Parts: sequence; structure tokens; C-alpha cells
Amino acid sequence: MMERSPRNRSIDIALLVLIVLGCVYLLTQMSGLLLGIWIVLRAVLTPFLIAVMISYLLNPIVSRLVERGVPRGVSVLIIYVVFFTLLGVVLVNSIPVFIKQLKEFVESLPAIVEQVESWNKSLDSGARAMPDAVHKAIDANLLRFEEAVTEYITNFMGSLGSTVGQLLMAMIIPFLVFYMLKDLKVMERTVFIIFPVKRRRELVDLFKSIDEALGNYIRGQLIVMLAVGTLVYVGYLIIGMPYSLMLALLVGITNIIPYVGPFIGAAPAVILALTISPLMALKVTIVNLIVQQLEGNVISPQIVSKSLNLHPLVIILALLLGGEVGGIMGLILAVPIVAVMKVILEHMVEHYVRR
Repeated sequence: MMERSPRNRSIDIALLVLIVLGCVYLLTQMSGLLLGIWIVLRAVLTPFLIAVMISYLLNPIVSRLVERGVPRGVSVLIIYVVFFTLLGVVLVNSIPVFIKQLKEFVESLPAIVEQVESWNKSLDSGARAMPDAVHKAIDANLLRFEEAVTEYITNFMGSLGSTVGQLLMAMIIPFLVFYMLKDLKVMERTVFIIFPVKRRRELVDLFKSIDEALGNYIRGQLIVMLAVGTLVYVGYLIIGMPYSLMLALLVGITNIIPYVGPFIGAAPAVILALTISPLMALKVTIVNLIVQQLEGNVISPQIVSKSLNLHPLVIILALLLGGEVGGIMGLILAVPIVAVMKVILEHMVEHYVRR
């Protein structure tokens, strides 16, 4: 077979770039249709995506057991037994504390509301001494704030109605994870059969690269989430912040959302601390800042062993697009999706250059 000249290779790469740009343009023109499709797919595919993430987390352990001679199905069952046993121990020890703190928080709500009303009266009396224009501006901003809070609470209470459906959907996830882990090799062989024999080696390399990029990202982020939640919990205990477990759990969970997650998770703790004292609010802010510095400079670089090698601008654009299309879920999935697309494009370019 004749080697392709450098000129022809350059033309192939240029055509590939033009095709990619054309696809991006078409996607932007079809944004409305794609948004409607995404809303439907998001509800259907969410349990599958969560199951894939959990499978990536557990698959290395299954592979280790298989290497030691344990059948794959038995390996998955062993992991399930160990996992649910540990989960039961954690829940038995943490749920009573969580419920106690939640009960104390609900009981203290009248005092918190009274404190906020006291601040509002103080602000109102101070505003009366100001010029009329300033007074009207403050009233208008307070009104907008109250409307925003009311709308948020209304939406939150409305979303509780779908909790039963979400719980039923969550019950499907363990079964999906079981079959994904048990039949992973079968699914891989099924995919390989679709492609020509001469392309299967390239396909194996592609899947390995995707597995490395995506697997490291998912496992790393989950471990970082646990580490951040634990550090915040310890910090809140040290400063004497009430409801420390409940608030730290929120910080840990929201930390999986890039950039905005830490602010979302810390906001309730800061607001609640303000009802205690400005000093407590300052302490809570300092705890969160210290933990975020540790997460960004120590924890993530150590735990997430393989970098995605994505430029910050690419990550920002991915987050903007993901947030616009998919909301919070879009923010969470944007970076891993772009990482997978990057791996696929790299393999495509490498394939065409070798031709």
C-alpha cells in the first residue's frame, strides 16, 4: 500500500477539522430541538449515567478479584455484600445524628426567622434616616430578594412531590450496576463484533484511553467529594458550628459541581451562621476557604492521579454549555463528556495521520 504524501495527510486533517466545525455549527442551529430531546433523555438516562459512574468506581476491585480466580459474578456479589454492610454500619451510626441535627434545626427556625425580622426592622429604621431615593432603592431590592426566596422555597417544595418517583428510579440503579459489572466483557465483545476485524485493535486502544480518562475522573471526584465533606465536618466541629454533619454533607455533595459547587454548599452554612453571630459566619467562611485551598492545591492533585489535559478555556466553555443545556446535571457531566470527546478526536487524528 502506497504511503500518503504529507500534502494528502494535511488535506485529510483539514477536512476532519471542517467536518467537526460543521457538526458544531449544526448543533448550535438545532439547539431548541436538542434541548427538548435532552429534557426527555435526562429523565430516562440519569439512572444509567449514575450506574456507569458507580461501575467505573467498582470495576477495578472486580478486576482484581477476577485476576485472583474469583468468577466475575461472584466478585460482584462479594462487593455488594461488603458495600451494603459498610453502608449499613455508616447509616446506623450517622442517621441518628443527622436526624437529631435536622430536628434541632427545625425547632430553631422560629428563632432564626425572628432574628432575620429583627435585622429587617433595624435596616428599615436606618433606611428612614437616608434620602428618599436611597430608601426606595433599598425597599425595591429587599422586595426582589423576598420574591426570589419565596420562589425558591415554592420550587423546592414542589420538587418534593417527585421524590417518590426519584426513589423508585434510584432502586433500579443497583440492578443496573450489577449487570454492567457482571457482563462488562460480554458487552465489550458485542460492541467489537460490529466493527471490522482490522479496526478492533484501534477500538480497544480507544476504549482503554476513554476508560483511563473517564475512570480516573469519576473515581477521583468521588474521593475528593468525600475528603472535602470530612474536612469541612471536622472544621465545623472545631469552631462549634451547629448542625455540622448536615451542613458538611451538603458541602461534600455539591463539591462535585465544578466552580460553583463550593459556593452553593457553603452558602446555607454562612447564612445560618449569621443568625448566630457575624464572628461565627466569619469562622465558617474561613473553614470553607481553607478546605477549598487544600482541595485545589493538595487533595485533587494527589488523588486525581491522571490529568484530563484540558485547557481551562475549554473547561469553562464546556461548563457554560453544559449549564445552559442541562442545568446542574449538565455542569456535572460537561467536563467528562468533553474529556471523552477529546480522546476520540485524538484517536481520529492519529488514525488519519497514520494513513
